[in-house]
Amino acid sequence: MALNTSPKTTIKTDITLNTFLFHETHLKKTHSMRLYGGMLLIFLLSLACSPQTSQLHLLPQPQQITINQKSAHKLINGQINPALISEKLVAEISEAKVNPDEAYRLKITADSVLIEATTEKGLFWAHQTLAQIVESSDGKSVPTLEITDYPAFRIRGYMHDVGRSFISVEELKKHIRLLSKYKINVFHWHLTENQGWRLQSKRYPQLTDSINFTRLPGKYYTIEDAHEISAYCKAHNMLLIPEVDMPGHSAAFVRAMGVDMQSAKGMEILKNLMDEVCTEVFPDEPYIHIGTDEVEFTNPAFVPEMVEFIRSKGKKVISWNPGWNYKPGEIDMTQLWSYRGKAQPGIPAIDSRFHYTNHFDAFADIIALYNSRVLNANIGSNDIAGGIIAIWNDRLLPDEKQIILQNYFYPTMLAFGERAWLGGGSEYFDKNGTDLPTDENDPVFKDFADFEIRMLWHKNHTFAGEPFAYVRQTNVRWRITDAFPNDGDLLKSFPPETEIAETYRYNDSTYASRDAVGAGIYLRHVWGKLVPTFYADRNPIIPLTPILMFIHPKNKP
Repeated sequence: MALNTSPKTTIKTDITLNTFLFHETHLKKTHSMRLYGGMLLIFLLSLACSPQTSQLHLLPQPQQITINQKSAHKLINGQINPALISEKLVAEISEAKVNPDEAYRLKITADSVLIEATTEKGLFWAHQTLAQIVESSDGKSVPTLEITDYPAFRIRGYMHDVGRSFISVEELKKHIRLLSKYKINVFHWHLTENQGWRLQSKRYPQLTDSINFTRLPGKYYTIEDAHEISAYCKAHNMLLIPEVDMPGHSAAFVRAMGVDMQSAKGMEILKNLMDEVCTEVFPDEPYIHIGTDEVEFTNPAFVPEMVEFIRSKGKKVISWNPGWNYKPGEIDMTQLWSYRGKAQPGIPAIDSRFHYTNHFDAFADIIALYNSRVLNANIGSNDIAGGIIAIWNDRLLPDEKQIILQNYFYPTMLAFGERAWLGGGSEYFDKNGTDLPTDENDPVFKDFADFEIRMLWHKNHTFAGEPFAYVRQTNVRWRITDAFPNDGDLLKSFPPETEIAETYRYNDSTYASRDAVGAGIYLRHVWGKLVPTFYADRNPIIPLTPILMFIHPKNKP
C-alpha cells in the first residue's frame, strides 16, 4: 500500500512489565514519543469533525422502519400538533419476538401520528423515538414513516458505585432523564461499600455518622432522597435496583456496628436494616441486590437466610456471580461481574463481565462494547436478561463531572443502549476485540461508523454542555510495525523512524507493518488475552518496541 505520509507522527512504544513512563525525542521532521506500558492509549481529541449526517438520527436504531420519501408531516413551530397524536393500547405487537411489554408501533402520516403499544412502557418508548424524529428535523416537517420496535433484551442498564464516591441527587436525576431518552431502563444503585454506607437508616443512624467513613465523610442519601430517586425512575420508565452489598465490601458496616455481618449479632442487625430498606426506603422496588462477591463465607447460613428474609418482604433478590453458588429457585437473578461468571439455566443472568468503564479507553473499548453480543446471545430469553454497565469509582476524583467524563459514561451508555436494544453483534469480545476493521466496506466498520455519526449528533444536541468524552475516530488511521527487540535499551532507534515501508530488515530478520483505525489503539489490553488487541500474543516481560505511524485523516491512503 502506498502511503501519503505528510503530515505524519511516528510513535515508538516499548512493551515491558508494570511500567508506564513517557520520554520525548525528535527525529528529523518526525515527532517520536516513547510510551512504555501494557497498553497504548492514544487520544486525538483535536481531530473532531462534523460528518455529514442523514435526515434521521435515531438512537437506538429501531428494529423495523419504513420511510415514505414522497410525503411529509408538517410541523407547527417546530413541533407536532398534539391534537394530531393518538395513543392506543393493543393486545399485541405481533412482530415483537421478545419483550412485548416494551414494544410499540409508530405511524406518522401527513395528517396524523398513531402510537400503538401493549403497555404504558411501550407508549413511553414510542414518545422518545418521536421526540428524536422531531429534534433531528429541519423544524418544518418530518417524513411520513412507520416504525415497529421492541428491545432484544429486557435489562439495559447502568450502575453507579456511590459507596466509594458520591453523586448528588440532581446529577443522578439528570442521568435518569437523559438516558431514558435512549431506552435505557435500569439504574443499579450500589449504595454501600468499604469506604462508606451511603444510605440513611433511622434505626441505625451511626451507619452514616461521619466518623465511620474513610472517603467523603458525611456524604450519603437520606430516605427522602431515595424516595425522590425512586419516583424519578418511575416517571422515566426506569427500573431502580438498590444494592446493599453483603457480607463482603462491608467494612463501613463493621466500623459503625462493631460486628461482622456474618456473626449472629451482625445478621440480626442486617435483617432489621433490610426490613427498613424493603418497607420504608424502597417499598415499591421489586428487586434488592445483595452483592455476595469477593468475600470468604464463614457462615454457610448467611446467604440463604438473607435471601429468604428479603423475599419474605415481597422482594426479588439479585446476587453477583461469582459469589454465592445458587441453584435454580434459590435466587431470582444473577449479575456476572467476572469472566469466570457463568449464566446458569433456570436463573436469569445480567451481563457485566466486560462492562467496567473504569477499565475502559474512551475510544477503543467502545468499539468492543458496541460490536459484542450481550452475554454472547443475539436476543434475550428467560435466562438471558440483558446487561449493565458498571462504574466502579476505585479512584477518588475531584467532582462528579470528572466521574462522568473520565468513565466515558454517556458515549459508553449510548453504544451499549443501541446494542442491548437491537441485539445481535459481530462477536463477544473475542474476535476483533477493541479493533475496528481497516476495510471501510466491512459491515462491522460501516455499522460502527453509522452509529458514530448518530452519536455525535446527539452529543452536539441532547448532550450539549455535558461531559461527553468522545470525538470522531473512524477517520483516524495508523500504520503499526511488528515489535523490534530493543535488548533493554529504551533509546535504541529502528528503521521505521527514518523510512516508511511495507516491511523492514533489522539484524537479519524481517519485520512487517499493517494498518489500524481508531483514536485509541491497544497493543495489549488491561484484561490481558481475554480481549483481543492489535498484537494477538505478546510476552509482557520481553522488552520490545513497535513503531506506530499516524496518518492524518486528510492524508489517508
